[in-house]
Amino acid sequence: MLETEQDATPSTHDLSSLLIPLLKGVIYRESDTALWGALLDLQARVRDYVIVLNLELVLDEAEGYAFLRSRTAHDEETPALPRLMARRPLSFPVSLLLALLRKKLAESDASGADTRLILSREQIVDAIRVFMPAGSNEAKLADQIDTHINKIVDLGFMRKLKPAAGQRDGKAGVFEVQRILKAFVDAQWLADFDARLGAYRQQLGGAAEGGND
Repeated sequence: MLETEQDATPSTHDLSSLLIPLLKGVIYRESDTALWGALLDLQARVRDYVIVLNLELVLDEAEGYAFLRSRTAHDEETPALPRLMARRPLSFPVSLLLALLRKKLAESDASGADTRLILSREQIVDAIRVFMPAGSNEAKLADQIDTHINKIVDLGFMRKLKPAAGQRDGKAGVFEVQRILKAFVDAQWLADFDARLGAYRQQLGGAAEGGND
């Protein structure tokens, strides 16, 4: 019996066109609606395929993103497999800034505001400045924060928006916080946010005292 176009099984090429970008990074619904639609149709096959690589597909239809991450071993008797997706150690300031951005994202959601969180460079600098040691050199601090911002952009948790027509970008810069951040800084982590900030302050205070010795 001839197979109709609707009954035909998707080709291996279709699966490959999803796996390649997933292994490279994140698929966003707003960036490629056709690829996103194909992922929704073939997600069961993608999950079956990547599980043999000790990976799992994280797909959030509401937020519109999908990515792969290493599976967590639950069986102590099963030997741990090598990690295909390498963990990236983050510096303390980058971790702090990610936490602050996650908190702002939660506050924005709670207020019922626009689902997009747009922050200027000045707003980001002001958010982290209060946790920096007193007496820090402002120019040096600003350059350091720019480095941390660029790192977060490289990690995919923020993206820099193009300046509006007729506006000069300069040092200002406007950034959109990517909602995928919610998948990496979860609700339980956020629930302990105040305690973590207390630890951050102690660490920063100790660093400042050590620098004055």
